Amino acid sequence: MKEMGGRHILALCVLKESYKFFADLLDCIKALNRNSDRSIPMTVDFIRLKSYCNDQSTGDMKVIGGDDLSTFTGKNVLTVEDIIDTGKTTQTLLSLAKQRNPKMVKVASVLVKRTPQSVGYRPDFVGFEIPDKFVVGYALDYNKYFRDLNRVCVISETGKATYKA
Repeated sequence: MKEMGGRHILALCVLKESYKFFADLLDCIKALNRNSDRSIPMTVDFIRLKSYCNDQSTGDMKVIGGDDLSTFTGKNVLTVEDIIDTGKTTQTLLSLAKQRNPKMVKVASVLVKRTPQSVGYRPDFVGFEIPDKFVVGYALDYNKYFRDLNRVCVISETGKATYKA
């Protein structure tokens, strides 16, 4: 809350995989607001990105949904991600966001993968670092399966073969 400048926060959920973390994070921020002598106003927005097919990054990020990013102008934007893998998708999104002249943009990600394909991007706020394995659960999916799991797990090769697109 302090790093976001103590002022109005525009919380941006990167769909679909971030929705559970986003909801949990907003619940925590609301609890902090309730227990603070100074509440920080917050609005929410959503954007949908796609850069994966099966368990491989396509190297091409597509913005599929979301409002016009012009709402970022002059705002403190907290972008909420599920996982930072190579970092390319997040860097592309940040580049698009910064064209709209926000006051600041910070990124929170529940997971950061230790992978040799990383471009070295690190989010401002990290939940956990994980090894270079493909994980599912807690809204992370494999071809739309496993979003409903309450925990994060590594998908086996058998699981990949069974649910391949």
